[in-house]
Amino acid sequence: QVQLVESGGGLVQAGGSLRVSCAASGSISRFNVMGWYRQAPGKQRELVARITIGGFTNYADSVKGRFTISRDNAKNWVYLQMNSLKPEDTAVYYCNAVNGPNDYWGQGTQVTVSS
Repeated sequence: QVQLVESGGGLVQAGGSLRVSCAASGSISRFNVMGWYRQAPGKQRELVARITIGGFTNYADSVKGRFTISRDNAKNWVYLQMNSLKPEDTAVYYCNAVNGPNDYWGQGTQVTVSS
């Protein structure tokens, strides 16, 4: 059974930085794509960033140039470095892993950006 556990969320002032991390049970090399999504109150869950097994990345327009996704296949971790945070980045951030038709989610970690 796949488990994804996020950590690193918290409260930060606008303009600050945070790094959220996702620890996976077992090897993440089996996941073709891993990503971060977020969901703000009253809004739908949206893609923030994702990274393929080969290291190809793509980002939501709203975070390009500010957020960086990375994965450590040896340690089974995926990270999201968030810089120049804005109040509109406030949301629960979820780790996602895809292996063929299978889709896995973590429980989420809260990120709150104060103005």
